[in-house]
Amino acid sequence: MRLRSILWALALCGAGWTPESVFSEEPIKSTLTSQAEKSNVKNEEIPSALPNLIPAPDFKSPDKPFEPSRPADSSKPLDRPLVTPPSLEKPPTIEEIVSTPVLPPLGFTGKSSILTDIVGDNDYIPMPDRWRLGFPALDRYGLGHPPVKDYPFQLGHWWDPYNQNVLKGDFPVYGQHTFFNFTGSVTQLTQAIQSPIGTTPFESTARPFQEQFFGNPNQLANQTFVSFAFDLFHGDAAYKPVDWRLKVNPILNVNTLNVNELAVVNPNVLKRTQRDRDYLALQEWFAETKLVDLSAYYDFMSTRVGSQPFNADFRGFLFNDINRAVRIFGTRNDNRDQFNLAYFRQAEKDTNSGLNTFRDRQTNLVFANYYRQDFIWPGYTAQVSTNYYHDSADLLFDRNSFLVRPDPVGVFTPHNIDAVYFGWAGDGHIERFNVSHQMYYVMGYDAYNPLAGQAQDIRAAMAACELSYDRDYARFRTSFFWSSGDRDITNSHASGFDTIFENSNFAGGPFSYWQRQSVKLFGVNLVNGGSLIPDLRSSRIQGQANFVNPGLLLYNLGFDLDINPKLKMINNCNFLWFESSAVIEQYVFAGGINNFIGNDLSSGFEYRPFLNNNAIMTVGVSTLIPGSGFKALYNNPFGTVDPLVAGFAQLTLTY
Repeated sequence: MRLRSILWALALCGAGWTPESVFSEEPIKSTLTSQAEKSNVKNEEIPSALPNLIPAPDFKSPDKPFEPSRPADSSKPLDRPLVTPPSLEKPPTIEEIVSTPVLPPLGFTGKSSILTDIVGDNDYIPMPDRWRLGFPALDRYGLGHPPVKDYPFQLGHWWDPYNQNVLKGDFPVYGQHTFFNFTGSVTQLTQAIQSPIGTTPFESTARPFQEQFFGNPNQLANQTFVSFAFDLFHGDAAYKPVDWRLKVNPILNVNTLNVNELAVVNPNVLKRTQRDRDYLALQEWFAETKLVDLSAYYDFMSTRVGSQPFNADFRGFLFNDINRAVRIFGTRNDNRDQFNLAYFRQAEKDTNSGLNTFRDRQTNLVFANYYRQDFIWPGYTAQVSTNYYHDSADLLFDRNSFLVRPDPVGVFTPHNIDAVYFGWAGDGHIERFNVSHQMYYVMGYDAYNPLAGQAQDIRAAMAACELSYDRDYARFRTSFFWSSGDRDITNSHASGFDTIFENSNFAGGPFSYWQRQSVKLFGVNLVNGGSLIPDLRSSRIQGQANFVNPGLLLYNLGFDLDINPKLKMINNCNFLWFESSAVIEQYVFAGGINNFIGNDLSSGFEYRPFLNNNAIMTVGVSTLIPGSGFKALYNNPFGTVDPLVAGFAQLTLTY
């Protein structure tokens, strides 16, 4: 201790400091005052008295050498009274000893439901909720997190579906593995349509002295859908299949139709020319559970029971619907193979909205398919399928009082239909070329076909293929579609191909005039909206399949343009022919009807302003330039049918 004091004093003296300057308050105060004046600090902010931070040694005089302090004499009493420090009421906690900042996690996380009895120590602090780990505040670009820019590391809000959100399944609502996903959407659709509409000259007409067989073709339709989907599931919210899931999805629809002819919105001409309807449906409701893990690479087999979506093939040619089912599905060979086995007991559809009701339709469907990825070529997926269709004899008038089962043609006697479809499909790319194809062969029995007036053995087929090539921002496409037609309505063999519940996306899909509109021909439709095949069916969603039909040949040319990341343009030109017009000639009692239907031209835009699917605006315009076959069906005695035009605008907002 003595040697340390001597060295400390020598060090101070070597720096030019005297004992008075070291342990006196005045030089320090003057130094601080000088620094305060340079830094514009007010004098009153400088303390007048400084604490004696360094205990000064006993300097008796400047001339007397310095004598450092000696150890206290243990035989003498202390110079101060003995004071016992106050005792603590309780020992300090780990949180008081170790202070760790609590940082908020990114996104809107909600409250954590995870509790723990693990006590931390000086080495670690327990963080049991691995999903809600804090993240330090970070402004990467120094712009203050502007709301109009895609900016990382944002805290998020409950109304923000784009950043992480507990309401969108990004954080568990219970424990570590139970998630909830809410999806709300509003879709507004407006369509202006020109389609041949027959008049009612024997009852009443919309205008005096109206003599034409086909009247004013103009129609205006509005559809509004409001959907709320609630999805609760248990799993890892990633590539691992869920352990179980519960989902319900109620949908409200409000629709309006305005036409210019009578007996269109209802057979009763007193209902005039406008129809307003609304409907509330529980569209999806199902429970799902995983049955077994098939491998260590997350191959699995699960089952789902309830009203659920299902698409029988890549393009929705045969069946694409949401309905009641029991389905077993899963993967094999490290998710390279997928399989489905499903039984559907169809519920009746609402006429105007297309949503499900709770009334049983008495239709049984069985689907079995198997997918193989990277089949022969990497990036090409092949599918084989077997599908069974049974539709029971039934008599049904739709919500608008029109007869839809059986078809109101010929003898229209209720009849059963049994059919089996065998399918082969492929989708993907082979080298630089994109390819999508589908083939079906159907065989079965129709107990009493209304058009043929007798029982029918069903033997029919269809084939479709699309080839496309991508070049920068453009995709160039060509496609072909063929469905067999019936060439002799008087025999007992039905060779016209028809589907179960088609909702196809091919050769223009919803932008095409031929696929989007229903074109009426007396009591049935020449073609139904959402379908390619001219099947002379009363309704795609409520009618029965009709295998006595003229069939279709379609050739398509089209191209798509990604104008920018937000805007896409879709263009198509379709050439349409009946595969055989014999059934049409028998149906309308006219001969010499040409097979050429006409040209279908369409163009549309899809705009995503936020570069995601939270807001999608879609517009399209299309026209059907009638060919000689179409004109033979719809020409008036005093003129020919003009080109038919249709347009639509759709806005979808999704949370």
